[in-house]
Amino acid sequence: MIARIPARTSLESAFPAAMLSAVGTKESWRKEVHRPATSTHKWWAKRLGTVFRGIIASAVTAAEQDAASAYASALDLAGAVVLDPFSGSGVTGVEVLKLGGKPVCFDINPVATLVQRQAMQPWDMGDLVAAYEEIESACRGEVDRLHRTEDGRTVLYYFWVATVECPECSDKVRLFDSPVFSKNAYPKRVPRAQIVCPQCLAVKTGRYDFVSETCPNGHDITQRGAVRGQRATCSRGHTFKVVQALNGTVPTYEMYAKMVANRDGSKGYEPVTDWDRALYDECVRLLADLPDDAVLPLGDLAPGNNTDQALKWNFRQWRDFFNARQLVSLSLIATAIRDLPGATAEREALAALFSGTLEFNNLFTSFKGEGTGAVRHMFSHHVLKPERTPLEAHPWGTPQSSGSFSTLFKSRLQRANEYKVRPADLVTRRADVQRVTGLAQPLAATIFDSWEEFAQAEGQAAYVATKNSADTDLPDGSVDLVVTDPPYMDNVYYAELADFFHAWLQGIGPYDSYARTQTTRALGEVQNADPEAFGKAIEAVWSECARVLKPGGLLAFTFHQARISGWVQVIESLRRAGFVVTAVQPVKGEMSTSVVKTGSREPSNLDSVVVCRRVVDGAANPNRTLDEARATAREELARLRGAGVEVGAGDIRSVVRGSLLANLASARRELDEATAVMVDELATETIEEFASIVPTAQMDDAALF
Repeated sequence: MIARIPARTSLESAFPAAMLSAVGTKESWRKEVHRPATSTHKWWAKRLGTVFRGIIASAVTAAEQDAASAYASALDLAGAVVLDPFSGSGVTGVEVLKLGGKPVCFDINPVATLVQRQAMQPWDMGDLVAAYEEIESACRGEVDRLHRTEDGRTVLYYFWVATVECPECSDKVRLFDSPVFSKNAYPKRVPRAQIVCPQCLAVKTGRYDFVSETCPNGHDITQRGAVRGQRATCSRGHTFKVVQALNGTVPTYEMYAKMVANRDGSKGYEPVTDWDRALYDECVRLLADLPDDAVLPLGDLAPGNNTDQALKWNFRQWRDFFNARQLVSLSLIATAIRDLPGATAEREALAALFSGTLEFNNLFTSFKGEGTGAVRHMFSHHVLKPERTPLEAHPWGTPQSSGSFSTLFKSRLQRANEYKVRPADLVTRRADVQRVTGLAQPLAATIFDSWEEFAQAEGQAAYVATKNSADTDLPDGSVDLVVTDPPYMDNVYYAELADFFHAWLQGIGPYDSYARTQTTRALGEVQNADPEAFGKAIEAVWSECARVLKPGGLLAFTFHQARISGWVQVIESLRRAGFVVTAVQPVKGEMSTSVVKTGSREPSNLDSVVVCRRVVDGAANPNRTLDEARATAREELARLRGAGVEVGAGDIRSVVRGSLLANLASARRELDEATAVMVDELATETIEEFASIVPTAQMDDAALF
């Protein structure tokens, strides 16, 4: 069966990158607003739905036709099968369903599969609200009781500080880096701040930039806390490494302040009292007395790139990430969800909602400050970074809360449902990016977990499964198009972080086939810091894609890699799998201010869309020489920059690398170390050529043009 892909597509020769970069930029600032169906739960490297809609639309639009118009129309894929072998949060699947296609979404991680299922399947809102209220009836009263003051007011947040003993004198050291524990997000406008005395934990109001203060008990307070970086200093002047002072145990935490919801609707800061401490001690006893079948986090941390920091602080089990009150409260909610009757989509949605709540309710969160969302979630650094001054939030929450089960029910599930019923898309009209409806079909897919059932299904359907995409049950020649975003070689190891959620989810069982393994780490994961291992793993997936593609089918994926070895392995793996690159198209990627990207030497704003066809179908790289390949890359980048899109040095290097390596691979050149050096020299020349066109005054330290 022949694929529904033109012999030459707009994706390969007339890709509307500037338009997609404009709509993608708007989406990137508020993904949860513009694409809420894929924002019901944390997943990493979530791509832009606008860009993926554009990739799909361009892939089914002939080169001589207008892909931008196709993007902004009610395009109908008429049941075309589109595979995403690295499905992540389900962006590809959602965009395919909206365009009338049939998505096949595989990911090796079960947490990702859970997120995808929420994005694509419908919910009955009456049933969802009823199930939510059943959970509320089962546990909210007790959760509220454990988060209250002596006079019955609700405590929104408790403030804690980690403590260690000085190795030399056994002096207790509270690990504050500053006594200012709360200030406004814009402190110069609103200088009012909350200050804690590191000696006695008394709380007072002052300015964020105070020089010296005296606490209510007469102690002098300065701006400097006991901690600087990895070292701390005790009151007697001994300096030591914090990790060494832990002496093989997790930190001891001390509660020192709380934010209270007053009866008049205001919020206030108060010191912790003996009554608060007694209430917490009760939680310790309640935790010990929980029934044996209560849902609690299971499993141990294993060494890894993203877990080693937590292990150095002696966090050994996932339950170590929570204090006693958090474990009791979260267990009550999780157990109530587990005990909901039936394997319904609504029960599953509430399980995913609970899992999403976890990232805001643990010992690795912190306080962001006034004038913004209060809770800084635990994955803000993309690693499991221990927090010296954790924030404990009310997990059920109130309308004044941040990151709670009740508030996320509204901001995530209700918003996602509204979007599923009436999807909206961002389009450019009259030089402005507008949000419009009517260009997409509602999201109401029946989810299947086998090809046989999926292939026979009528109506809107999606094949969504936790699967190693190198070994699938798809028949030969069954897929029209492959669109994906593969893992980078060595940035964020998703399974290491996803285990935090899985530790709870395996006890809830969101849906019948959800994995009950102790970890989400699995054989066949593509991410690997070793270039050769990465190349072999991703080659296996590309080979499977080549097998299942119909004649004339197309593979397109977004990619960006700081290390050239990552590019080399991707291009080599494609060649070994029987693909040839027919285009490398730069387009807007995730936010240019993301932590991962700003940490690089050459920050970037763009992704490369790598377009491939099978050699057996007669495909060839369109550039006859290396110079021609570099000229094509320059033209694409210049076109974007001319349209006002930021093009950074990292973007130029990445696009030129991909284009040149693809051309060399098609010419059967060996991509060895000498070749890589030559390619990078040409990339550097291209960066310098771009820089020479722009006045120096317009260039900043990040080399953005």
